[in-house]
Amino acid sequence: PPYCLLDFFGEDFLVVLDESHVTIPQLRGMYKGDYTRKKMLVDYGFRLPSAFDNRPLRFEEFQKYMKNVIFVSATPSEYEIKSSWQTVEQLVRPTGLVDPKLEIRPTKDQIQDLIHEISIRAAKNQRTLVTTLTKRMAEDLAEFLAKNHVKVRYMHSEIDGLQRTELIRQLRLGEFDVLVGINLLREGLDIPEVSLVAILDADKEGFLRNNTSLIQTFGRAARNIDGMVIMYADTITDSMRNSINETERRRTKQIDYNIKNEITPQSIIKAIPDRAGEMLDEYLDVQLNTKSMTRLDLVRVALETESTMKKYAEDLDFENAIKFRDKLAKIRSALGEPILSEVE
Repeated sequence: PPYCLLDFFGEDFLVVLDESHVTIPQLRGMYKGDYTRKKMLVDYGFRLPSAFDNRPLRFEEFQKYMKNVIFVSATPSEYEIKSSWQTVEQLVRPTGLVDPKLEIRPTKDQIQDLIHEISIRAAKNQRTLVTTLTKRMAEDLAEFLAKNHVKVRYMHSEIDGLQRTELIRQLRLGEFDVLVGINLLREGLDIPEVSLVAILDADKEGFLRNNTSLIQTFGRAARNIDGMVIMYADTITDSMRNSINETERRRTKQIDYNIKNEITPQSIIKAIPDRAGEMLDEYLDVQLNTKSMTRLDLVRVALETESTMKKYAEDLDFENAIKFRDKLAKIRSALGEPILSEVE
């Protein structure tokens, strides 16, 4: 294997793999992904064969460095469990919070039921996460919710990390009440204001609805004392059954511990960070909104922007008028309308 940074550690060091249920598959795929990309370049003469020498480690090669390793995961896979001589469960939280309540509801009239549940949370100044199976479903659902006077945005793979951070910040601030997503509402997404996670098509077996994905999604509602998960499904799959049983097992232990130690659960209090920087204002305002806002919201923003632009033009403040003209052009472009070329 090629020489790498791990060789600097010597013989005795500790490897900690956070979110190991994701990290291990990534380590397995690094070599093959690199090899596949370079093989085409080498075969057609764009790279020398020596390009193969500069590569990631194979997983088997990486394992030789794993003499002392800690796997950290809420949903460890079979590999982690079999490779560990001892499993330590950390089920009790310092805040006393327990895993969320779980409910399964039929898909008939699910959207109307969802709107009702969202309105209950919004009245309490709480937020809702909704996870769908496809980008199209997320967009259509967000559009429908907006038509029913729900303040909503959707998040998908085209929104980069910076925009995603701003979107979550706006959700926490209460600028909207519902965030719709696909596979982005999982690891590392800690939003204390979220008290409801709704899972549509929970009975559709697959990568997005397997045991690991479901438990990780449940966890997004575990930061609020009123945390609850609603799964809309007409049947109960093996993945649903296993994830429900595991969550109930953890929840029972957590409740028993709280009673035994007289602990009163409290929601997490977490500061809302400032914006990523003023220099990113225009980038975030335009790029984020045009990618995550519904068409109705875009039309509303376009009208407001046009009104502001004309006001600046009437006041002969052409510098600001031009800024709002450019912003309006981008919004209209996202709407598929002709781009405004000049301030009238």
